[in-house]
Amino acid sequence: MERKRLPRQLQRGSENESFAVTGQTTSIAGNIGRVRERIANAAARAGRRADEITLVGVSKTFPAEAIREAYAAGLRHFGENRIQEWESKRTALADLPVILHFIGHLQSNKARRAAHLCDRVDSVDSLGLAQKLHTAASEESKRLPVLIEVRLGDEPTKSGASESDLLPLAEAVVALPNLELLGVMTIPPYFDDAEEVCPYFRKLRELRDGLREKLRIPLSVLSMGMSHDFEVAIEEGATEIRIGTGIFGGRGSQE
Repeated sequence: MERKRLPRQLQRGSENESFAVTGQTTSIAGNIGRVRERIANAAARAGRRADEITLVGVSKTFPAEAIREAYAAGLRHFGENRIQEWESKRTALADLPVILHFIGHLQSNKARRAAHLCDRVDSVDSLGLAQKLHTAASEESKRLPVLIEVRLGDEPTKSGASESDLLPLAEAVVALPNLELLGVMTIPPYFDDAEEVCPYFRKLRELRDGLREKLRIPLSVLSMGMSHDFEVAIEEGATEIRIGTGIFGGRGSQE
């Protein structure tokens, strides 16, 4: 997909436009509204529909009350990266049918708890983890939707399957009947200028398209883009974006 290029100042919000990142009191509902408006604008620039993009609120480190407020504003998908933290929130949110994505690196010894607590695991990065999730999902009598996380940068601290391991891992996941492979995700290196991340988003889309052709399954989910770069991710084909700061405000670490 070739992105439609407009003059930079017209492509996205002004460079002075920012999310609530300083701890100021800001409405979560208002933030969600602003994010959805920017999603719609980015989708329109790419000749797409806003309803093609799923917004996942990255709620890690935020209390259950913040998730409840976001839910009241229409958000349904939430992302957590620590099983123990989600367990502590789950009771307080038992009345809300939220869709919970596990978005961080998942240790194999926590696969059973993840399969029980989460609606989806978005960070499968090894065959060993996939097999443990499959076994756990089987015990739960469920088919667990998953994404394969792909590592596209050189950062040693980032998890994910390498490009060379992607196809054999995807083939192995597809062969596990209690897992449903929906697509791929990546967290690229951070750049102050979001335009510089475009090659990483484009590469993930090309890898997904290649997998789809080889495996002959839809692989409809292309999960990429966060608070600082989600607009270019949408322009490069993202079907799912993960927004933390832009919805909930500042935290001690990036989403």
